[in-house]
Amino acid sequence: MLAPVKVSLMSSEPVATLSQPDETVIEVRNVGKCYQIYERPQDRLKQMLWRGRRRYYREFWALQDLSFSVQRGETVGLIGRNGSGKSTLLKMLCATLAPTTGTLAVRGRVAALLELGTGFNPEFTGRENVYLNAAILGLDDAEIERYLPDILAFADIGEFIDQPVKTYSSGMAVRLAFAVAAHVCADILIIDEALSVGDVFFVQKCMRFLRKFQTQGTLFFVSHDTGTVVNLCDRVLWLERGQLKDMGPAKEVCAHYLATLREAPGQVVSETPQDKSASNTPRAPAETTDQRLQFLNQTRFRNDLELFTFQRDVAGYGTGAIQIVDVYFQDQQGAILQWIVGGELVTLIIKTTVLADLESPIIGFFVKDRLGQNLFGENTYLTYSTTPYSAVAGQDLLALFTFRMPVLPVGDYSVDVAAASGTQQDHVIHCWRDDALIFKSHASSVHQGLIGIPMLHIELSATSSEAPGLN
Repeated sequence: MLAPVKVSLMSSEPVATLSQPDETVIEVRNVGKCYQIYERPQDRLKQMLWRGRRRYYREFWALQDLSFSVQRGETVGLIGRNGSGKSTLLKMLCATLAPTTGTLAVRGRVAALLELGTGFNPEFTGRENVYLNAAILGLDDAEIERYLPDILAFADIGEFIDQPVKTYSSGMAVRLAFAVAAHVCADILIIDEALSVGDVFFVQKCMRFLRKFQTQGTLFFVSHDTGTVVNLCDRVLWLERGQLKDMGPAKEVCAHYLATLREAPGQVVSETPQDKSASNTPRAPAETTDQRLQFLNQTRFRNDLELFTFQRDVAGYGTGAIQIVDVYFQDQQGAILQWIVGGELVTLIIKTTVLADLESPIIGFFVKDRLGQNLFGENTYLTYSTTPYSAVAGQDLLALFTFRMPVLPVGDYSVDVAAASGTQQDHVIHCWRDDALIFKSHASSVHQGLIGIPMLHIELSATSSEAPGLN
């Protein structure tokens, strides 16, 4: 049998000897956690005096008989309603809470983002908390100094880094905590609802980091957003009242979980909680916002999308032979749009400048949801594959994509744009910009699924018929 884990996160050495092969990094066997609940403060004193001869408390089992294992490189999701024991399990995996029964073993350096602000001293500045948390997670002074510029760049909170954390908003605190966890070279990363706070740019940055981390580390992901869980995780553990109700492939377990919630009376199913904040600047519209909103209120498509300006300062990558200088949507009359209604005809414009002679330039885009999933996209290659286009240094290339905007669920969306040359299979990227354009869906007729199809006609009718055999 394994001994219960009793370790500090200050060490990056294995925290327990596992009976399984090296591939097993988390092993939980028959774990339970019991709390003593006292009705009155004086009952605690009585319990100490009687020393077990009489019980002045009642037991509450937050977890009971929990067993599972996680292999190296796996991404495991944890779902369940509030009070199901998720936070208790995470604290035990991080060695900040000891199990009452059973055994638990974890191998490798663990970095965790639990409750908002966990591990931060509110009186310390952000910079001081970076040093403190990085040291707790196992980095020495030289490593902290080496990673500090990357941590500060990832958090991107500017001059607030030298202000006390107690002055931070919830989004700023999460930015800083995630930045530290992302740069401590952890073997196991535990995230509890961290992506539910923060603007769309930060969420997309976190998703790119998590997908890269999945290729080399073990991710333990906790969320009420089953869409995120299915998108990220290989398999899922479902806790219900402290017990493991189901475990298996992410899609199957989440579907079972949602079906149970829908059947429960009085339960509100929230499959894709969205951030309420937007730190972007709306593009100046060709018509007034009041005029546009008046049109939106009259439309039958019922999907209100707010557009923001092209992010010129967003870092990109590529050879630099083509530069993307502007991205925006326009309507059929050529007016730049600030608002779009899902279902209407729009044109996405990508303006570029060519800095070197090129054969067969390709310009394209992807529209992504808040999880970084590619919803749809297109490029210019197939249109000009039989008559290749040539670009000369000093030219401006303008790519136009006209399509009917799908109906999108409420939430944040972004547009990745890119310029390359060559073919679909063999090409060179000259400029790629993630999240070059942001837009937000404020209201939608779509409640499930990634996108909706604009309906041309919907009708409900009733007919009467006589029962068979009756005259």
